[in-house]
Amino acid sequence: MARKPALTTDKLKDLGADKLAQLVLEEAERNAGFRRQVKAALAGKSGPEAIAKLIDRRLSGLARAKSFIEWDKARAFADDLRSLTNTLTSELGAAAPGLAIDRLLRFIATHEQVFERVDDSSGRIQDVYYQAITATGDLAQSLATPEADLLPDKIMTALGESTHGYLVEVTEVVAPHLPQSGLARWNADLKDAITERRAEEAVGNPDGWFYSMTSQWAAMRQTIAKARGDLDLLIALETKKQPRMQDTLGIAAQLLEAGRSAEALDWVRKPGQRAFGETDSDLSPARVSLEASILEATGDKPAAQALRWRCFEAKLSAVILGDYLRQLSDFEDVEAEDRAHAFALEKAEPELALQFLLDWPRLDLAANLIAMHPYRWNGGDWHILPKVAALLEHDYPLAATILYRALLDDMLDRARSKAYGHGAKYLEKLALLAEETDPTCSGKLVDHTTYLARLKKAHPRKSGFWTRVD
Repeated sequence: MARKPALTTDKLKDLGADKLAQLVLEEAERNAGFRRQVKAALAGKSGPEAIAKLIDRRLSGLARAKSFIEWDKARAFADDLRSLTNTLTSELGAAAPGLAIDRLLRFIATHEQVFERVDDSSGRIQDVYYQAITATGDLAQSLATPEADLLPDKIMTALGESTHGYLVEVTEVVAPHLPQSGLARWNADLKDAITERRAEEAVGNPDGWFYSMTSQWAAMRQTIAKARGDLDLLIALETKKQPRMQDTLGIAAQLLEAGRSAEALDWVRKPGQRAFGETDSDLSPARVSLEASILEATGDKPAAQALRWRCFEAKLSAVILGDYLRQLSDFEDVEAEDRAHAFALEKAEPELALQFLLDWPRLDLAANLIAMHPYRWNGGDWHILPKVAALLEHDYPLAATILYRALLDDMLDRARSKAYGHGAKYLEKLALLAEETDPTCSGKLVDHTTYLARLKKAHPRKSGFWTRVD
């Protein structure tokens, strides 16, 4: 199929002004969002204030709207919002970043009422708001110091009581670009606001549950502390959280970077925040990698290596093994790698070992592992095993045969009729692989003819499958 020629600015210029104007006019009549962008571009010839006036009308209409948006119009609505943010950033932002940020904050402030008007299960509209947040941070870099000093007050005015959480995210993109004096004042204002709000809440509703803004404000203080390089304040705020909510690894990493290794070791070993399914005693590769780096920074390399190996034995992490081997000499690393391979083949859970050998990668050992456990593999893992089988079928046909049979057996045993098309392809691959595997089965597997006969005997009535095979 011939490749379509790419559109470029130079090629479009060759069309001439009249032709381009006609194309723009025709598209503007079809596309309301594009029409607004064109109007904004035309208004831009009169200066940024003219663009701002057009955008203000659109924002006012968005703030006033109450009607629910039906599902079949949600995509067009999202495109319209995206057109608005594109105009804000490309037209107004380029000419007057301060004016653009003011209106981006107004737009972001509409998120709660917009989400009440539309089902955004697809996430399209939320993506537009994230786009606006990112643009706010980008434009903040262009502000002069006096304008940047005013930005915290503008953010709090627009989003200070926003329960959705965008207030925290706006702070994260803006804080790195603000002057230190403004950050210090913002932190002090938030500290006072938290104290005052908590006192009010304690008196107003001592027993019942209610949403409090103080958690968002505290998170903003931590973001500001990072931007100011105030690690002690960041840690002090972290310690006020419930232990299960503390980002122990994040704090430990920052302490390590700051050269405070002893404190970092305390934090990495704290029973704080966990990934889903992880417990305090788990040897999480992320945790172990960080703790080992901290141990090395303290001068205890043997303890770091012992921890890495213990983690490898528990998790069979290719990343951790790589870290372990990099600390060894040229001859030692070869011996240790062989030891790791032997452990995976002989002592570890086969499923975990297979993933490790694929990640390392050692496809030859992965094939050996599969052949060592010919009836171990779960054909229900249809989202994993077909890829592995396809990866192995050219060089390791026996291992591929084992996996394709596991997939096909499970599919037919469960009568997964929607997957029969895939099953027919698996059987076709098995027939092709049989030329190489039948002579080498040696008791591990029956030959293909016997396997096919067993399938027909076990599943004679599954016509939906056999029809596809025929």
